[in-house]
Amino acid sequence: MKILVCVSRTPETTANISFSGDNSQLDTNGLQYIMNPYDEWYALVRALELKEQVGGSVSIINVGEAENDPVIRKGLAIGADEAIRIDAKPTSSLFVAKEIAAYAKDQGFDLIMLGKESIDYNGSLIGGMLAELMALPYISYATSMDLNGNTATLNREIEGGTEICEVETPFVLSAAKGMAEQRIPNMRGIMMAKRKPLNVVPSAGSDNLENVSSYQVVSKDRNIKILDPENMEELVRLLHEEAKVI
Repeated sequence: MKILVCVSRTPETTANISFSGDNSQLDTNGLQYIMNPYDEWYALVRALELKEQVGGSVSIINVGEAENDPVIRKGLAIGADEAIRIDAKPTSSLFVAKEIAAYAKDQGFDLIMLGKESIDYNGSLIGGMLAELMALPYISYATSMDLNGNTATLNREIEGGTEICEVETPFVLSAAKGMAEQRIPNMRGIMMAKRKPLNVVPSAGSDNLENVSSYQVVSKDRNIKILDPENMEELVRLLHEEAKVI
């Protein structure tokens, strides 16, 4: 089985986020970066488990500049066979999806995986866009997957419960909690990663249709009220008089 895992570079989960200039640029001073945990813990690790079960190869792909290479190398240390970095600044979700689709369309991948979202934007956009661009089925928020030949059976989260799906390969999958457990790269993996290929390929020149006008930091001084769950009358009063939503 030939698997492609899409990975992104995100600020560390404990990073203090601020913006520079006219609030249109992330202030990167002092920021530490990691591989997006949903891509790493769930998508990449489950891809490696599938490789161990049925054979094949696991490639990881990232759209970004040279500063992303250390994060990509971690994916190789965990166990990916090769890495591809599309040499372009990831300006929007659609741009990233177009770039990955342009690379992957002729590579014969049986399965394309990514985390359910990135922890910086939380958009959950790239998976669906990528599937549409490649004319492939898309299963989102999958929490488990079993493979029998070319047929995959997946559980996915839906409002109020779980849905069970069956789909034939190839398809695109976004992975959520439950798909796999985190793996820590060992010293052997770290040393081997230095010898595995990290292929830098040029951008396909995809159009960028989105520009950010400004960002806003969420106020830390939000007024939070904790109510007794049995006091429904007070909840209704607050929703009516203060929140003004009913």
